[in-house]
Amino acid sequence: MPRGSSPKRERQYEHIKDSARKRGESEKRSEEIAARTVNKERARSGESRTASKSSTEDMSSSRRGGKRSHSGSEGPTYDQLYAEAQRRNVHGRSSMNKAELKRSLDK
Repeated sequence: MPRGSSPKRERQYEHIKDSARKRGESEKRSEEIAARTVNKERARSGESRTASKSSTEDMSSSRRGGKRSHSGSEGPTYDQLYAEAQRRNVHGRSSMNKAELKRSLDK
């Protein structure tokens, strides 16, 4: 956790890390998941100095987790797949749906 983080964020970090460990994630991966989630929430609430566009404009971590827990794990969101396709310079990505993006990135 960053220096000066609040007790609430410390508790949140530990809770997320413990949950990831219970799901079978490695110690290192569970720490990464917890840190990324807490950092995103800090950015969304204005507690960090800098914030990426995806941190502030994307849906909150808790909302995404809630959506996935009700409908099963659907993997990355369309926006995340599109951003990855953009990074990899996949041609025709703007006209692809989620399934097509997923297939093109799996190649």
